[in-house]
Amino acid sequence: MSARPQIDLRTARALFLHRHGLSDAPSGPGRGTDLAEVIDGLGFVQLDSIATVARAQHMILHARRTSYRAPALAALHDRDRLLFEHWTHDASVLPIRFFPYWRLKFARYADPENRRWRHWHDGFEHKLEEVTERIARDGPCSSSDVGEDEGRSAGGWWEWHPSKAALEYLWRCGRITVLRRQGFRKVYDLTENVVPAEHLNAFVPDEAVIDWACGAALDRLGLATSGELAAFWDLVTPAEARDWVTAKAGRGEIVEVEFLCADGRLRRCWMRSATLEETPPDPPGRMRVLSPFDPALRDRKRAERLFGFSYRIEIFVPEAQRRYGYYVFPLLEGDRIVGRIDMKAERDADRLAIRALWPERGLRWGAGRQGRLEAALDRTARLAGVSEVDFAAGWLREAG
Repeated sequence: MSARPQIDLRTARALFLHRHGLSDAPSGPGRGTDLAEVIDGLGFVQLDSIATVARAQHMILHARRTSYRAPALAALHDRDRLLFEHWTHDASVLPIRFFPYWRLKFARYADPENRRWRHWHDGFEHKLEEVTERIARDGPCSSSDVGEDEGRSAGGWWEWHPSKAALEYLWRCGRITVLRRQGFRKVYDLTENVVPAEHLNAFVPDEAVIDWACGAALDRLGLATSGELAAFWDLVTPAEARDWVTAKAGRGEIVEVEFLCADGRLRRCWMRSATLEETPPDPPGRMRVLSPFDPALRDRKRAERLFGFSYRIEIFVPEAQRRYGYYVFPLLEGDRIVGRIDMKAERDADRLAIRALWPERGLRWGAGRQGRLEAALDRTARLAGVSEVDFAAGWLREAG
């Protein structure tokens, strides 16, 4: 018999959802310091350009604060400088107080021995100084302001012209920073012109960055493997995360547990010792529409282990081959993913058009659940800036 503590599925779900801000009623102003605290609790919010209903960042925040509207995020980033934009597993906004820790990521991107990006960046190095001097001389710029006479580089970074690739590289290395977005296009300035001095001038040793990154990831996940700790921010290597786990376990600060997955298998994870004593609150029974890039779902394998929910983005799948739709949204009810919905904000028609909904297997779509769905869709329509919710004929499909 295993001596490791066992965490049942219901407790694991409750802990995970609580750490992801989905166990509280989504009330609050959804702007200013309240919104900043939500983002701090999540750690980061992924950015995405697809606006079938609303962009991912807005849906992520709306799921936790139904009063949230898109200008509130721009205000925190562009005006208040409480956020900065950089890379985690993908482009994200993060609390500005994390900026000193990101120097490790900047340095690793700039390291000539870092080969993971070299196949993207060939043929742009000669533009780095020119682009930097252009920003210093003329002020903030976007990719549309540089490289007017340049052709795309064959085999380069997404075949961008060299100056555009140089901007991206300088941003990833921390030498320039996103000042704001125009539409979804990044506008850059020199980092020293954007980041407040208290964060710009703070330096953290690499060892302290690794300790913070692993600990902050575990605090936000509740329970995790060392690989999941490394992947959370994509700031430390798997080996560094393993060494951190070994050291913390040796001091009794974290314990190894067995988590009972949705498929009945046991998975070994790590938890803080104090977390074992917690009784996480049960999430409310209301239904929430989640972005496919919600922090609770972005790790598809973890979502399957926790919720028995398998999800695949089908935007690059030919329409005739899609199982569900171009961009379907998971539906969270209590501690369960109960379905996925294909919908689009048709702003010219002032409506949220519901094309199809697939309940998860074994779920009955009764009147109570339908009422919770309609309430959730009314809230989503307001976020999208449309007035009506319109259900297409035959919208309720067989369980997925």
